[in-house]
Amino acid sequence: MRRLAALVTGLLLLITAPTAMAESSGWRHGLSLFGDLKYLPGFAHFDYVDPTAPKGGAISLATVGTFDNLNPFILKGVEAVGAGLPFDSLLATAFDEPDTAYGLIAEAVELAEDRSWVRFRLNPAARWHDGTAITPEDVVFTFKTLMTKGHPNFRLLYSDVSGVKKLSEREVEFRISNTENRKLPLLLGGLQIVSKAYYTANEFNKTTLTPPLGSGPYRVKKVEPGRAVTYARVEEYWAKDLPVNIGRHNFNEMRWDYYRDRTIMVEALKAGEFDWHEEFTSKTWMTAYDLPAIDAGAIIKEVLPDNTPSGVQAFFLNTRRDKFKDVRVRQALSHAFDFEWTNKNIFYGLYNRMSSYFENSDLAARGLPEGAELALLETFRGRVPEQVFSEEFNPPLNDGSGRNRQNLRQASKLLDSAGWKLQDGRRVSIVTGETLRIEILYFSPTFERVFGPYARNLERLGVEVNLRLVDPSQYVKRVEEHDFDVTTRRFIQQISPGSELWSYFGSASADQPGALNSAGIKDPVVDELIAKILAAPDRRSMKIAARALDRVLLWGHYIVPQWFKGDHHLVYWNKFSRPALMPEFGFGVDNWWFDSDKADKLTAYRKSLN
Repeated sequence: MRRLAALVTGLLLLITAPTAMAESSGWRHGLSLFGDLKYLPGFAHFDYVDPTAPKGGAISLATVGTFDNLNPFILKGVEAVGAGLPFDSLLATAFDEPDTAYGLIAEAVELAEDRSWVRFRLNPAARWHDGTAITPEDVVFTFKTLMTKGHPNFRLLYSDVSGVKKLSEREVEFRISNTENRKLPLLLGGLQIVSKAYYTANEFNKTTLTPPLGSGPYRVKKVEPGRAVTYARVEEYWAKDLPVNIGRHNFNEMRWDYYRDRTIMVEALKAGEFDWHEEFTSKTWMTAYDLPAIDAGAIIKEVLPDNTPSGVQAFFLNTRRDKFKDVRVRQALSHAFDFEWTNKNIFYGLYNRMSSYFENSDLAARGLPEGAELALLETFRGRVPEQVFSEEFNPPLNDGSGRNRQNLRQASKLLDSAGWKLQDGRRVSIVTGETLRIEILYFSPTFERVFGPYARNLERLGVEVNLRLVDPSQYVKRVEEHDFDVTTRRFIQQISPGSELWSYFGSASADQPGALNSAGIKDPVVDELIAKILAAPDRRSMKIAARALDRVLLWGHYIVPQWFKGDHHLVYWNKFSRPALMPEFGFGVDNWWFDSDKADKLTAYRKSLN
C-alpha cells in the first residue's frame, strides 16, 4: 500500500466541483480536472498554510517493519518511508480544492483543446540539489525510464501516453492516445522527476541505501539500515519561495524510526523516543493513553476530521486460487465474519462497517440503482450478478452477541451448493476430495485479536485455518507476488478516481507483481466501468460510473468487508503548532512547525518529573 502511494505522490488528486468548465487553450499557472482554478495567477500561498510559520526544529515519527531501499520508483526491495521527499514533481497538489495542481518544476502547463497532448514549461530556476538545472531531457528520461524499468504500476497509470518529447530548452510535450482519460494530464503533472545525469552514472533498477540526487525540499541525511532514516531540509532549496511551498516544509529534520511491532512502538512514543503518531488501533487508542502527560498537556490526544474517502479495508480473497473461484465460497467467508461482535468487544464501538469500495464519499452506491446509473448498468445485464439490479448490498448483519448461528448456517448452505460438503467435521470437495484449507497471512500480532475469532467461525464451518504470521519484509514480498490465500489490506481511494483503478481492479493488473489487485479480479465489465470513470466529462457522470462499479465489485464478493472511520486519531508530544485552517481534502504534517515556546514548556515539564 505504501509503495503505490509513493509511486503516485502528488498524482492522485482529489474531488471536483460539480460545475464542469471547458479547458481553455494556452499556458496556465495550474491545471484542473473539470472546473476552474481557485487560486489566480500570482497567488501568494495556499490558504491552509501559515506563511509566517518558522523554520527549524525536528519531528520524529515511526512505523513498523524494515527497509532496504531509498529508490521509491522500483518494485525491488522495501522502500524507506519518506523516500519520495527528495523528489519534486512537475505540478504541486492543492488540498483545499478538488483535482487541481499548480506550478512547481513546471511553471506553466498547456492542455490541447482536444486533450491529445499536454505540455509543461519548466521553471528556469528549477535545480537539482547539486545546483545543476532540471531540463526537458530529465523529464523525457524520467518518463521513459519509469515505463521500462520502474515499478509496473507506472505502466498502468500511464498506458495512455503514446509519447514524450522535448519541444524547446524549457518545454516538454506528452502525447495522449486516449483523450477520454481526463485525469491523465493531472497524473502527468504529478510525475516526480529524476536526474538523467545521475541515473546515467548509477543503475536505476537497483535497490540502494546511497541517497540519490533529488530536487525536493528534503534530502537524505542519515540512514540506519532497517532501523531509521533521517531527512534534512534543503536550505538552498530552489522552490522554497514558490507559492505552492510557502508555509510548508518547516522542519529542519524529519526522522522515521522503525519498530518490530505496534506495541513496542506505542511504548516508545509514550517514553518520548519519537514525537508524532496517528493511531489506527482502537484498543490502543482507548486503553494505552491514560497518561499523566496527557492530563498535564505534555502529550496531545485529539481527533481531526477526515473528509476524504476512507478507502478499502478488507480481507482480500485471492481468486487466483482455485478454491476461491466460486463466488459462493467467497460469499460464505463473508458470512463467517462477525463485525458487530468485533466492533463491540475489540474496537470499543469506534468503527463503522465498510459496505462500499468508496466509503466516506458520494461515490458509494446506496439503495437500488436508478436513473442514469440504472441505464448504465442495464447495458451489462446478463454479464453481472442479478442482485446488482434487485438488492442493495449490505454485509451480513449480526447482533453483536457472538452467536452468529444464522449467518453460519447460511455460509454452510453456500459451501454445500459450491460442492464443499461437510464430512467428519471437515469441508471436503465432492470433486477432488480435497479439504478446504485457508491460510490467513499477516505481519503484526495486533491482527490476531481480529483473526482469531474469524478463524474459529471458519473452523465451525469445517474449514481448516492457518494463521500465518510473517515478518513485514516477507509479508510485503508475498503480497506483491500474490502468494497468499487471504490477507488484510487497506488502500486509499481518491475523491475523483483515476488510473490507479487499473492497479486496484483492472484485469491487466491481476497477474502483475506489485499491483494492488490483491483479489486477482479479471472482469471485462469492471474494465469497461473503469474506462467510463476515466472518460467522465463531469463530476455527475463520474459519480454514476463509480457507483455502478461499486455495485459490480461488491456483488462479486472479492473481499470480506471490514471497517472504516472518518477521522484521524492523533497522539503527539506538545511541541508543534499548525495553521488554524485545515485543508478540506488532505492531511499531514508538512504545514506544521516546531514551536519553541511549547518545546521549552515541555522540557520544563520533563525536568519536573525527575
